[in-house]
Amino acid sequence: MSKSLVAAVLFLLATVPSGARAHCDTLDGPVVQTARKALETGHLNPVLAWVRPQDEAEIKAAFARATAVRKSGAEARNLADTWFFETVVRVHRAAEGAPYTGLKPAGQDLGPAIAAADRSIDSGSPAALEKLLADAVKAGVHERFARLKAQKLPGEDVAAGRAWVQAYVPYVHYAEGVYEAAARGAGAHAEPAPAPAHAHEGH
Repeated sequence: MSKSLVAAVLFLLATVPSGARAHCDTLDGPVVQTARKALETGHLNPVLAWVRPQDEAEIKAAFARATAVRKSGAEARNLADTWFFETVVRVHRAAEGAPYTGLKPAGQDLGPAIAAADRSIDSGSPAALEKLLADAVKAGVHERFARLKAQKLPGEDVAAGRAWVQAYVPYVHYAEGVYEAAARGAGAHAEPAPAPAHAHEGH
């Protein structure tokens, strides 16, 4: 994967609000799907991969409790399953620094990036995802550059100069954000992007 594409991935992940990335709290998301399979098979370790080591004890206790309650009948099983899903998602999101706002229904429109990322895992190839992200960043650069080129460089006309500056700032901040995300490398997936340096200089 090229450096520019890595920058695209990191920049988009870092700048999208966490609520828009709430893939993990949907009923058809990977966290709940993993928890559902654990209840069916009795194998909890795949679920533990979604939580921090210090949270394992809580998840193990919840799993034992849910497993016991499930034996009391269909209604009890459904209630126990939902409670276990909620517990795992809540703990997972707490580790991300994100609030738990309840389980979301399956079939949520999470946008093209998440869908493409999941499909890449199923297909074994990130090619389609790479193209999607590269195209998005390319479009972002060209759109901001076109706005800038449409303005005149600052000169005697102050109003025209301010219009140029108003187009220049988002263009440069976009480029800076992509570069800094790439230079920082892939860290925790909930890590926010650093504020652009120019933002502290009144830009």
